Amino acid sequence: MQAWILDESPGVYRRGEINDPSVGPHDVRVRPVASALNHMDLWVTRARPRPKLPHIPGCDVAGVVEAVGSGVEGICVGDEVVVNPAVSPLSNVVAHGDDAPMYPGFEIVGEQRWGGHADLLVVPSRNIVPKPPERSWAECAAFPLATLTAYRMLRRGRLKAGESVMIVGIGGGVSMAALALAKTMGATVYGTTRDPETRVRALASGASAVFRSDEDWPVKCDVVLESVGPATWERSIGALVPGGRLVVCGGTSGPTVELNLPRLFFKQFEIIGSTMGGYGEFAEVLNLVNQGLPIAVDTEMHISRYEEALERLELGRQTGKIVLVHDS
Repeated sequence: MQAWILDESPGVYRRGEINDPSVGPHDVRVRPVASALNHMDLWVTRARPRPKLPHIPGCDVAGVVEAVGSGVEGICVGDEVVVNPAVSPLSNVVAHGDDAPMYPGFEIVGEQRWGGHADLLVVPSRNIVPKPPERSWAECAAFPLATLTAYRMLRRGRLKAGESVMIVGIGGGVSMAALALAKTMGATVYGTTRDPETRVRALASGASAVFRSDEDWPVKCDVVLESVGPATWERSIGALVPGGRLVVCGGTSGPTVELNLPRLFFKQFEIIGSTMGGYGEFAEVLNLVNQGLPIAVDTEMHISRYEEALERLELGRQTGKIVLVHDS
């Protein structure tokens, strides 16, 4: 099959031929119609983390079932489907439910497993769900990882109707999904960005106000969603009300921050880590998507333009997800 391939990490992608992935008895093989970019596409090229090589990127996939394993029931060749990118061992799902991603054996499609920027993709059958019939292929490729991540962040942050949330670094897939989800929950949403065009788009999508990332933010919120790291950490802490919750899912500006302990305990802040989500949470996200949850698609490009798409992602000026359209 044809795929975008990473032979070394650190390294760069090349377009080339690689063996088709095999189908185990409980697996499903999908021919992607659309796949979407995430920052993971960039991180694995920098050995953050270093994937098993050769590697195929692409965490988000929507496509058509091409083959099913001998032990798979309820999924047929030709079905239009979406791939849940969060893969947990069944034993962890049984033992820990939606907290299964916290435990060993958890994998993300496009990180520890081959991803979907290719002609074919194989995942366990439990990671296959029906494509929402009223949503476009681009929307269906855009929502899985970002909306699942945002949903779990808001759930762990215990955001309630009538509360306020600050989304730091608004514009990317997770942040725009968080905006849509928080608005649906009845919260007041604020954001920060460096880019004037992103500010306009976020306001049009329902944010009450969007502030410059590098200036003081004039509001305090019940929940702050943080994925930038050291570049915004002090402002994020400063944007919390007493007893507020800071939920962290990443650190695009670096892995290390400083924490003022007296401020932490005197203000009784909570700092909460969050990664991806469980199968039950993905089912809840899928239900919301079927009900019309807004999905932000920034750009659609043919898969042959993947390198150009990566450059757009690197610049950080997208509002929502960059989606690759496959020949199929």
